[in-house]
Amino acid sequence: MPFINISTSAKIEDKKKLLEEISILVSSLTNKSKRFVMAKLADNYEMYFEDESPCCFLEIKSIGSLNPSEMAKPISEFVHERMGIPKDRIYISFEDVPASFWAWNGRTFG
Repeated sequence: MPFINISTSAKIEDKKKLLEEISILVSSLTNKSKRFVMAKLADNYEMYFEDESPCCFLEIKSIGSLNPSEMAKPISEFVHERMGIPKDRIYISFEDVPASFWAWNGRTFG
């Protein structure tokens, strides 16, 4: 944890690089080790947001360390710069998950 799930209608050429870069960004924004950040990318999806122009939906989940009002801008800028998607076509969902609802290595965190 944290976990970032990216769904986009854009086709991403260098998926591995994008996943690594966004993992580093989320790690720095949450002050959690990059070692524990998991990232998932689903690109070239059929998506509709007012029209069929490229758009992106990101889900960010973590046990604490989320500050949506401070995180939304750098994440939106990252998506715009790396994926070419306008900021007004990006939705971000933040979810603070209780430690007892998140498991790793065979046990929950709380």
